[in-house]
Amino acid sequence: VQLQASGGGLVQPGGSLRLSCAASGFTLDYYAIGWFRQAPGVEREWVVCIDSSHGGTYYADAVKGRSIISRDNAKNTVYLQMNSLKPEDTAVYYCAAKWRSCPPNLEYDYWGQGTQVTVSS
Repeated sequence: VQLQASGGGLVQPGGSLRLSCAASGFTLDYYAIGWFRQAPGVEREWVVCIDSSHGGTYYADAVKGRSIISRDNAKNTVYLQMNSLKPEDTAVYYCAAKWRSCPPNLEYDYWGQGTQVTVSS
């Protein structure tokens, strides 16, 4: 069972990135997928989550209106499109999986390795 986050990089303020979370060893169809981020010296922060079934989505205020989470079950992948990026979005981004629904207590079953996002001019 493995989750792999990718798609990070260096982008200028105002730019966009699309992060991917790909699963291997299990099917993402039945899992809610959440994204978290952690900047140096800062606690890990929840960013967004998408449910498994009805596809309900939930966004942290910090990214609401600038990000879109989506899933392609055929590709066993969840995407996080981030627009209008700001320097404060700089962090390592992690994806995580939880059986069925986005957990209010933010406790997930599986975690992937992170991908670095740097927003700087």
